[in-house]
Amino acid sequence: MKKFLALGVVLLIAACGGGPSKPPRNLDDACSIIKQRPQYYAAMRRTEARWGIPVSVQMATIHQESKFDGDAKTPYRFALGIIPLGRQSSAYGYSQALDGTWDEYREETRSFGAKRNRISDATDFMGWYMDGSSERLGISKSDARSQYLAYHEGRGGFSRGTHNSKPWLLAVANRVAARAQMYDIQLETCRR
Repeated sequence: MKKFLALGVVLLIAACGGGPSKPPRNLDDACSIIKQRPQYYAAMRRTEARWGIPVSVQMATIHQESKFDGDAKTPYRFALGIIPLGRQSSAYGYSQALDGTWDEYREETRSFGAKRNRISDATDFMGWYMDGSSERLGISKSDARSQYLAYHEGRGGFSRGTHNSKPWLLAVANRVAARAQMYDIQLETCRR
């Protein structure tokens, strides 16, 4: 009886775990990432099949947004350098989805149990959002740079060109595009 109770406790504790608590090592190597976290790759492949967003675009965006940290949050803001005012935004999780956009995703996809710190939900959210940007703004699903700009600025901001007055953001988007291209090349080699 004690063996069954002990086994039950172990299984209960294991079931409560949200997966690896630390991001994978060597984030510059797509093959290393998917070797360490095969569930990440499986989630991204499902998102690619459902929404048409390439794995490399998803990976590059997640790298930029959270460095593959499921518990990533924006930094705190401070008044006078010492008085905490709360976080910069409600962005959270792998995809750094904002509360309102996350709620819209859950409502539209009927994914009411989705969690931002669950990789499969985060990649599905990203696929949903980028698919919408492709439909509404005409952005190619494989255009990591433009997809990232629309993701960061929101579709309305992107269509108004708000990103064009932010040189720092354009530089970030260029890095996301370069990383997506690098990941794409690496993924070809690790698939062999």
